[in-house]
Amino acid sequence: MSSTFRKYKLFVPEYADVDYNSASEIIIDYASKRNSFGVSALAVHGLIESLVNVELRDVINKIDLIVPDGQPVRWALNSFYKLGMKERVYGPELTLWVLKKANIEGLSVYLYGSTEDTLTKLNAFIQEEFPNVVICGMHIDRFRDASDEEDKEDIEKINESKANIVLVGRGCPRQEFWVADHKGKVNAVMMAVGAAFDFHAGTLKQAPNWMQGMGLEWLYRLFQEPKRLWKRYLLTNSMFIYYYLKFKLLKKDPSL
Repeated sequence: MSSTFRKYKLFVPEYADVDYNSASEIIIDYASKRNSFGVSALAVHGLIESLVNVELRDVINKIDLIVPDGQPVRWALNSFYKLGMKERVYGPELTLWVLKKANIEGLSVYLYGSTEDTLTKLNAFIQEEFPNVVICGMHIDRFRDASDEEDKEDIEKINESKANIVLVGRGCPRQEFWVADHKGKVNAVMMAVGAAFDFHAGTLKQAPNWMQGMGLEWLYRLFQEPKRLWKRYLLTNSMFIYYYLKFKLLKKDPSL
């Protein structure tokens, strides 16, 4: 199985032209060898974060495999590059594809981020659905940056656990910073998958399939958490439309 894939720049991030099967095969290939490899499922919010956050812009493409999590991202990539992507690569769904293949291989998974309650429920979900996957460690998020000493301890714990895959659920962009910063330090595939933790733990409901297919998942999430998310979606969706139209109408290469 080849682990090569093509990347296409959309404003800042370099997205991989992959589907669920090819992305999960690439991840399992690196995971089985315990190679340090970064993955992010990046939707519109993360894409716009990489535009407005200079620090994130500088490191986002250190992540090896960035998949088009959102339907608007997929539509834009198809529009600019004529890729013919038939589906987005949604982080929570990609997580299931990876866990299914990890279950066949008997790989070890480390859970990094989120709350104790969510991690406990996610652990139970994985053990029930994928019994051959070994949960080799769990780390509750500090919800702040780790000190140098704490970070060193975290890296040692993960590497000593012999994890093949580290699922990272810290929210965007904190999880992307973490994955980018730990390339070459953590001997595993690190997957920034955010809401996958809450969805598979059962602490947050996913949007219906018809809303996901129409690119309206953001609206469902907005109804769930209006106080926290209204500003994010108002700004990021508007900025995405602006940049898309700017580059499309001017017939420019969609990269900054």
